Amino acid sequence: MKKSITSLLIIVSNYLVFSQEVNMDSLGVTKLSEVVVTAQIEPQSLKKSVHNVKVISAQDIANLGANNLGDILNQYINITVRPSSNSGKSTVSMFGLDAGYFKILVDNVPLVNESGLGNNTDLSQINLNDIEQIEIIEGSMGVTHGANAVTGILNIITKKSTKEKWSIVATIQEETVGKEFSLFAKGRHIQNLKISHNITDNWFVSIGSNRNDFRGFLGEKKGKNHTINDGTRGYSWLPKEQWQNNMLLSYKKNDFRVFYKFEWFDEVINFYGSAAQSGYNSQYGSYKYGDDQRFYSTRFYHHLNAVGKLFSQLNYNISLSHQYQKREVEDFRYNISDDVELNNTKQKDQSMEVYYSTGTLSNFFKNKKVDFQLGYETIKNSGFAIVDEENNQKKEVSKSIDNIDFFAISEIQLTDSFSIRPGVRYSFQSLFENQYAISLGNRLLLPKKYEIRASIGKSYRTPTFTELYSQIIFDGHYFVGNENLIPETSTSYEASIKKQIDLTPEIDLKTNFMMSYLNVDDRITSALTGFEGATPIYEYINISKFKSINFALSNAIQSENWKLSLGGSLTGISREIENLEFSSDDKFLYNFNLNSSLSYTLPKEGTTFSIYYKFTGKTQQYLLTTDGYVLSEIEPYSWLDASIRKLFYKNRIELTIGARNLLNINNVNQSNLNQGAGHAVSSQVLLAYGRSYFFKLTYNLNF
Repeated sequence: MKKSITSLLIIVSNYLVFSQEVNMDSLGVTKLSEVVVTAQIEPQSLKKSVHNVKVISAQDIANLGANNLGDILNQYINITVRPSSNSGKSTVSMFGLDAGYFKILVDNVPLVNESGLGNNTDLSQINLNDIEQIEIIEGSMGVTHGANAVTGILNIITKKSTKEKWSIVATIQEETVGKEFSLFAKGRHIQNLKISHNITDNWFVSIGSNRNDFRGFLGEKKGKNHTINDGTRGYSWLPKEQWQNNMLLSYKKNDFRVFYKFEWFDEVINFYGSAAQSGYNSQYGSYKYGDDQRFYSTRFYHHLNAVGKLFSQLNYNISLSHQYQKREVEDFRYNISDDVELNNTKQKDQSMEVYYSTGTLSNFFKNKKVDFQLGYETIKNSGFAIVDEENNQKKEVSKSIDNIDFFAISEIQLTDSFSIRPGVRYSFQSLFENQYAISLGNRLLLPKKYEIRASIGKSYRTPTFTELYSQIIFDGHYFVGNENLIPETSTSYEASIKKQIDLTPEIDLKTNFMMSYLNVDDRITSALTGFEGATPIYEYINISKFKSINFALSNAIQSENWKLSLGGSLTGISREIENLEFSSDDKFLYNFNLNSSLSYTLPKEGTTFSIYYKFTGKTQQYLLTTDGYVLSEIEPYSWLDASIRKLFYKNRIELTIGARNLLNINNVNQSNLNQGAGHAVSSQVLLAYGRSYFFKLTYNLNF
């Protein structure tokens, strides 16, 4: 593979906003508004926020031509998107910790999935067509968002209004998958329709539907109809089809606002066995077949939110949510010769039902220099799974994981330029010892447009359903969960300095330097705990430790028609992994990332040119082998996306064409370094399916 590019100019374009201030995040994107709501006592500007908040707007998403959340976060400097060709899912890793430590919310409510509530979220299951903006906060957010918000949170704020009486938006998008495309059989095909209506000055309703049909990626495979038993039947990336349907009803009058939102998500993933075998029966005679599966995932999401005032002063914000998610597996024999499915059996193998509520009460004091917020969060989480037992037996497990949390936050403006924000949360747990989180944030505004922020936070991560109850038992293998696990605890420190420089009356430069440190204790690891005869038993236990240190610098220059951004980060990670037989080295391993963007707008033509670049440096980690932990290296790689966005016919028609992964990344090498023998064994990590092109057409009818 060619050497990774370490710097690159990028052409990006966003619409001009003449009447508002403009803010740029690490992607170099235009902010239509400085107001942020995530983890704030009340909505306020970015400058006034004690937290460092990164904002991605709906216009930014449109410029990228993104079809899922992974396309967006793939450009974010401290986030690594981890796609899986086997499951078709994509998750995030931040500061070297997986998606179990990073929380994703929709309108401040965590989203249920088969691996948890708000964590391990599949990015491909997030609907982008209903997003107003995305807000990201790095660091410990345990006080405001509870368990598992260790490395940060991402809050998706959805659209809840429209300026017009009626708004109808219809979109089609066609995208190649690598070099593979045909109108129906290959590639990706997306259709979206949303209808919004202001019934009266107070009532608003919208309904929407989105279909994302991914026909899979063959690569070196030969598809489901391949009949030669050479191990090449099936797909390198599994085909899947997603439907997302939603409805919103809202009411507002004076200080009172309420909305109800419903979403139904349905996904089907097709797996085709690699072996093409021979069979015979009286009906079909001799035939070729494969042992195949389908995975059905369904999610129902209800959210009721009310915002208003009590006693003409106190502000309240209450959300109630019911969510249900299940996964079903269908096994069948596919008769390739006669295009017939045989011996179909279908069963539910996993589900999760959540009753969730959170609420806050604030504005206790008339003195605007002091703000105080009281809040609560309740979760009743009922999980179900089928696990493997010995002798190929199956066992059903049904358990509940509940908690009731209370938290308090105060924001005190000691002077016009200096504010502090202490906070505390206490969590009453049904399965574990009660937990707590604390935090202290500071913001200092200095002359010449300097902003300094610093914070310290203590948080926790509770064990997942898999870590507690999973069982994978068969000949020679014994991997089990542990109901006696305790929550992991963590402490984080963060400091940043931001500076704005007005280079000319039309051009300004914003630069931000941030550093952070995170320490995780009692980290859960699958470890060797004994033997069943000659079979080793691996069980999840609290034994490992984790530390990370991060330095990040971002710069953004902007004029009326163009923008340039450049950012870099250096992250050091120390993993002390033990499994009672071996332990890894705890030295810090460093990784460097770089991203850049350059944008240019032609306002008269209504045209936007966009390119985004990200460099991911060499990644090192310790992997367990039969001889102990060995150092593994994943080679560096670069990612480049580009698009052109054009408006026609009084901005009613929007055309976007572009390309993803222009540098044609497929596999990257991973070497396991045998330090004692002085040689390396290499393998490959399937990262992407190569360069792809897309065409997106949107029609906006407003009246």
